Amino acid sequence: MALPTAKTKAFCAAGAALLLALAVCSLLVGKYPLSLQKLISGDELQRRVFWTLRFSRTVVGVVGGFALGTAGFVYQTVFRNPLASPDIIGVSSGASAGAAAGILFLSGTAAVTVSAFAGAVLAVAAALALSRLDKSGRSSTVVLAGIAVHALAQTALMCLKLMADPERQLASIEYWIMGSLSGISSSIGGNLTLCAVCLVGLFLLHRQILLLSAEEGEARMLGVQVGRLRLLVLLTATLAVSCVVSLSGLISFVGLLAPHGARLLTKNNRIGTMLLSGLLGGALLCGADILARSVGSSELPVSIFTSLLGAPLLIMLVVRGRKSL
Repeated sequence: MALPTAKTKAFCAAGAALLLALAVCSLLVGKYPLSLQKLISGDELQRRVFWTLRFSRTVVGVVGGFALGTAGFVYQTVFRNPLASPDIIGVSSGASAGAAAGILFLSGTAAVTVSAFAGAVLAVAAALALSRLDKSGRSSTVVLAGIAVHALAQTALMCLKLMADPERQLASIEYWIMGSLSGISSSIGGNLTLCAVCLVGLFLLHRQILLLSAEEGEARMLGVQVGRLRLLVLLTATLAVSCVVSLSGLISFVGLLAPHGARLLTKNNRIGTMLLSGLLGGALLCGADILARSVGSSELPVSIFTSLLGAPLLIMLVVRGRKSL
């Protein structure tokens, strides 16, 4: 497997620097601006805002964006489809239904987070279980199973919306679906730990992921157990995404934009591009979150700003009719 080129390493270094700069801005920028000088001097209010609100939010923005960008690269590579995203096997719709159930029947942010995570994992497990019924191991089977599970989860979500109190619960469900980092609390350790483990696993499997991008017949000739490997890779990527969306709600287009931006810069599909996809995803989510809390008089959903970048790219891909990576 070819090592990253000097050009790719330079882009990764620039991406890391950009992500670091945006993370620092995210820590200091908001309705209540923080001062590095006051933080160092021990100002109590500044320190409380920093640790209670900004730090957890910024960590989720960095790690969550990195996970979405990396998972987007994995989905697009495995499915050999430039429009592939976590939606393709039901993670987003499952998380939405789970969060809606948590808002209706449970209480507290932690309960909603757990419900969203459980919904995402159950939806993906159902999609992968259905795909296993087809012994051919074709990637198209996973896609079709994901579409079926997505439809079922959306039906469940609509039923839950009908049961919701229009003045309180329905608004909470809709706001969660739009995605925001405003509700991030300090109790994020479990989610981020599992997300980090999944990301490490994906990078350790990068050679196998690239082999899955070949034709299935060629991969089997190379000794690759396509069905089992695809199941392992997709489950790992999906767990990483589930950890993020259960905390932030649905974040649009990060997993689509970041891999395309990375490939546009590196002109290849190697591990360096996978790393750059994660760095660009983290930078995109951090930047969008800074705008979401700074532009209006009240905080806006972060997906508004990621969609403003993602929708034109999606239209461009459809018009150009690209069928492969």
